[in-house]
Amino acid sequence: MSSVTMSAIEHEWSLLQNQFDSYEKFSLIIKLVNITVFSAAYLFGTLNPLLIAILLMVWAQDAIWKTFQSRIEDRLLAIEHGLLNKSPLTAFQFNTEFDKNRPNTLGLIRAYAQQALRPTIAFPHAVLVLMAATTTVA
Repeated sequence: MSSVTMSAIEHEWSLLQNQFDSYEKFSLIIKLVNITVFSAAYLFGTLNPLLIAILLMVWAQDAIWKTFQSRIEDRLLAIEHGLLNKSPLTAFQFNTEFDKNRPNTLGLIRAYAQQALRPTIAFPHAVLVLMAATTTVA
C-alpha cells in the first residue's frame, strides 16, 4: 500500500476546502435559527417591531459569516490557479494575503451588504422580515 504525500500547498487547500464547506453548514443553521425565531413568535402571538430587528440582526450575522467564507474562497481560488499553472506559491498565507487587501470599515460594510443581498443569503431572511413586517402589530 503506497502513501500519498501532499505538498504544503495541497494540504492548505484541503484544510481551507473543509473550512469552506463547514461555513455552508453553519450558514444553514443561522437561517434555520431565524425561521425558528419567527415561527415561535408567530405561534405565540408575540409578533412586534422588536422581532423585525432580531430577524435583521440574524440576517446581518449570516452576511458577515458568508463574507468571511468568501475570504476563504479567494485563497482557495488563488491556490487552485497556482496549482493549475504550476506557479510557485507559499503555503499557509491565508491571513497574510487577506491583510494585503484588507478593506477599510466602509469596505467591510459594503462587503457585508453585498453578501446580504445575494439570493442564496437573502432567502429566507428577506421573506421572514417581509412576513414579520406585514403581520406585526405595533
